[in-house]
Amino acid sequence: MKKKIVLAYSGGLDTSVILKWLQTEYDADVICYAADLGQGAELTEAKAKAKKLGAKKIYVENLKEEFVKDYVFPMFRANSIYEGEYLLGTSIARPLISKRQIEIAKQEKAFAVSHGATGKGNDQVRFELSYYALAPNIKVIAPWREWDLNSRTKLLEFAAKNKIPIMKHNKTESPYSVDANVLHRSAEGKVLENPWNRPPENVFGISKSPKDAPDRETIITIDFKNGDPVGLNGKKLSPFNLLEKLNQYGAKNGIGRVDIVENRYVGIKSRGVYETPGGTILLKAHRAIESITLDREEVFTKDELMPKYARLVYNGYWFAPERVMMQKAIDVTQKRVNGQVRVALYKGNVIVIGRKSPNSLYDEDLATFESSNYDQRDAEGFIKLNALRLKKNKMKY
Repeated sequence: MKKKIVLAYSGGLDTSVILKWLQTEYDADVICYAADLGQGAELTEAKAKAKKLGAKKIYVENLKEEFVKDYVFPMFRANSIYEGEYLLGTSIARPLISKRQIEIAKQEKAFAVSHGATGKGNDQVRFELSYYALAPNIKVIAPWREWDLNSRTKLLEFAAKNKIPIMKHNKTESPYSVDANVLHRSAEGKVLENPWNRPPENVFGISKSPKDAPDRETIITIDFKNGDPVGLNGKKLSPFNLLEKLNQYGAKNGIGRVDIVENRYVGIKSRGVYETPGGTILLKAHRAIESITLDREEVFTKDELMPKYARLVYNGYWFAPERVMMQKAIDVTQKRVNGQVRVALYKGNVIVIGRKSPNSLYDEDLATFESSNYDQRDAEGFIKLNALRLKKNKMKY
């Protein structure tokens, strides 16, 4: 009986070449596994292609609801954003893909798992840290670190030699390396490798250009419960359906486009163009509902934790104890984060225009410029106490 390898398979060039390469290089039965995270790709075609290329078995897993509920939403409770701009759309997908891959490997009694991430990127780290966290003794095969097919040209030559069909995008080969799920779409490579080049419009696959977006604002209301969005415009929706609907609103209004040069964990700077329409709306709305429901020091503490949390997600430490610890602390703060936020969407902008909550800490009587129960003389002692050390320092500039 041949050994078994479980391959995370997308149907694209890299993983199709890997499928063929693993069969010959390891003389093994390759079990392909494709995760549906709402990327919109036709996975039926990928399944047929894997079968044609000799896969022993093919799993196509619908993980859309689990992805949003158990990965995307917890990350947004932390208001996570990497290096001030990146909403971690690729990063957050890798732990779930890895988890299900390990479950299949155990079920199939496979001796190894494999992925298509290159030796230059973050994904190899994210996949493999997750593999080892969940199955410490699993063998990991990373073809890009073993073979001599070290360029896209060589991959295409291998594909042609082995009669591997290449999936096309809009009937022509996509010039970019694209990753997508319900949270985002990213593009890298080709003309984008020069960070001075402006991204051409064909880089963007899901959103309108802000300049082509409607000239009238779109107003939506998002309902929150325990920090998670649960409804839109008065209608309760499942996690996946809610995020998908936010994507539609955001994409139509030119929201969520960013062009970033980011710092990869492996020490390389990388330029990517991202579209995260629904996530951009959600981040703004979540911060708005927190603004009236959280204590000041809870907000400040969360903001201090967030960069560390975002780096852990970006670098692949979703299953690390420190990320779990931080998540528990963050989730405690979310019990009061209930209510509604109203936002206006207009030509790339998300503008908060209202927020209300049954758990609001906002006191209109205290905040008003009219007469209230607040004694303004109380501020004097507070100021003098805080000024004491400044008086003692007597610093001169």
